[in-house]
Amino acid sequence: MNDTLHFPPATGIGSLPGTDAREAAKAATGSFEDFPHLPELPARGPGADMIGRTAGLLVELYARVEPSGWRIGDRPGRDTRRARSWLGEDLDALEEFTQGYEGLLKVQAVGPWTLAAALELRNGEAALSDPGACRDLAASLAEGLRLHLEEVRRRVPGARLVLQLDEPSLTAVLRGQVKTASGYRTHRAVDRQTVEGTLRDVVGMHDGGPVVVHSCAPDVPFALLRRAGVAGISFDFSLLTERDDEAIGEAVEGGTRLFAGVVPGADAPLSDPAGSVMGVRTLWRRLGLRPGLLPEAVTVTPACGLAGASPGYARSAYAHCVRAARSLADNPE
Repeated sequence: MNDTLHFPPATGIGSLPGTDAREAAKAATGSFEDFPHLPELPARGPGADMIGRTAGLLVELYARVEPSGWRIGDRPGRDTRRARSWLGEDLDALEEFTQGYEGLLKVQAVGPWTLAAALELRNGEAALSDPGACRDLAASLAEGLRLHLEEVRRRVPGARLVLQLDEPSLTAVLRGQVKTASGYRTHRAVDRQTVEGTLRDVVGMHDGGPVVVHSCAPDVPFALLRRAGVAGISFDFSLLTERDDEAIGEAVEGGTRLFAGVVPGADAPLSDPAGSVMGVRTLWRRLGLRPGLLPEAVTVTPACGLAGASPGYARSAYAHCVRAARSLADNPE
């Protein structure tokens, strides 16, 4: 699949500042004409945040807001209805700005392990503490995502959908660093094969379509994600260390697309576009990879979602990603 798929040079991560769905859809489709994404607007409140939004997609599992966070409950309540209503508003806006669009379109949801680390069971502990709950959650998520992608296809029939799974807690899950409800202990590390198998099941739900996993945490498990069948890995480029070199080199040679987050996710001075991708070129030289491969292997993005940025900066960051990607293509050396 990776051999035939040509990812465009730049896109966004997902979240944007503000509360206006039409404004956000206009920014995401206008900035990335050949790789727009469905925006998320967490500033609207619970249910628009990434955990609540994905909880609203679950099938036969429901969640409600408690003072400690999102907790799994028996039936859909006000919080589920709110999450689904906002998602509907976002899809309406996206549909309006993608009339006649044909090409790749990215939609984002929280992946199974970050969801298991964030959603509480009735006893207040994370679903992560119960292997059976993790399995049920992953199955519910896979079915919910299948239905969600069907709905997006119905609204934007010419698009080829790319699913992005947001997994910022993945490394913490693998290392046993997710805190218990008391905050004094941590949940034990989940077996790597279990983590990989669950991800493979959720990735496989996309019916041969490309799945990208995004994590803006350090130590992204590149090799594990590749074995789970992802087409691309999205990460904060500034958090890479030379320890990641071998895994990145193998990923590129294996045809995995790198979504390199090189533009800051919060208001910051933006260097010239060529300067933003200088680190990518340096990495390429260090790995001994062919410069001409750069534009074929890398999509330029912000380092993380832009929910915490000012609206003006978010628009500038998107334009900067496009210019930085062009600089990489024009001058890969």
